[in-house]
Amino acid sequence: MEVFHLKRIILFLDDYVDRGKQSLVTICFLLAYKIKYPENFFLLRGNHECASINRIYCFYDECKRRYNIKLWKTFTDCFNCLPIVAIVDEKVFCCHGGLSPDLHSMEQIRRIMRPTDVPEQGLLCDLLWSDPEKDITGWGENDRGVSFTFGADVVTKFLHNHDLDLICQAHQVVEDGYDFFAKRQ
Repeated sequence: MEVFHLKRIILFLDDYVDRGKQSLVTICFLLAYKIKYPENFFLLRGNHECASINRIYCFYDECKRRYNIKLWKTFTDCFNCLPIVAIVDEKVFCCHGGLSPDLHSMEQIRRIMRPTDVPEQGLLCDLLWSDPEKDITGWGENDRGVSFTFGADVVTKFLHNHDLDLICQAHQVVEDGYDFFAKRQ
């Protein structure tokens, strides 16, 4: 059975686990497609592809209940290798969270060594945890207690400085499945 038409490229932006009772089935399905279509199927890392987060939520418990803790550790090793950012057609910056006040060049992202766990602060943390916020200018505190929020001005400056057109992120739930921010940027 072909679920996806894979003559095109498919990019998933994360949080494959901790989203219900079928996290194992979901991540195994996605990894199987990555193996079958390595040049067309891409998975980015989200903040739930981190041991300290999915240990607290349901993925650890699901692995332990259905199989064993060793399986959870194996998935943790896998998650620690996932890429953080994808740039589509040299114009669309894709990541789970958002921007970072520490991000000044794309080279900084390329230098993130993998495998790696997610630190509590800094560039990697922000790429997975930061959120856009309509009512601020610049950088603000994030109500999640991790990372930052950023305003439309930060988006505009980032896109201009890196010759990009759009940021695509998935950290926040939105009513229609997608939403635009910063004048559709």
